Amino acid sequence: MSELAQPDEIMQRIGAAMARSHQGDRVGARHAFAAIWADIGDDGDPLHRVALAHSMADVQDDVREEIVWDLRALHAADGLSDERAAEAGVASPVAAFYPSLHLNLGEAYRKTGDLERAQHHCDAGRAAVGELPDDGYGAMVRDALDRLAERIDDDR
Repeated sequence: MSELAQPDEIMQRIGAAMARSHQGDRVGARHAFAAIWADIGDDGDPLHRVALAHSMADVQDDVREEIVWDLRALHAADGLSDERAAEAGVASPVAAFYPSLHLNLGEAYRKTGDLERAQHHCDAGRAAVGELPDDGYGAMVRDALDRLAERIDDDR
């Protein structure tokens, strides 16, 4: 008889914090994410760090803090294997994370007026779109990268 996989307690906590964010409790979500980050640390499971940092960036009020968390998510993705992501039920390869991660960084840098870095991340995101699934999510990220490129051009 095979043993059923135990739910990932950290991912459950991240999911609960995300739910707070989606319900409009950005401050509560930030506090919950910060507590989880304190538990997992800078060297924790890359899957946990990607999920948490990507979500934590979205609840920041200061764009510079958003960039700090987006960079943490990007660096954590560099240490995440497809096998680990698959264990957690992620159907796509880790390479499919990069267009969205770069999109978020590009937009955040654009907001700060750092158009050089914004363009770099927009280009990196566009270069990675071939890894996206051919579905609504993939189309959404591709379109968002195109709109980001337009906003960067408009800001120049």
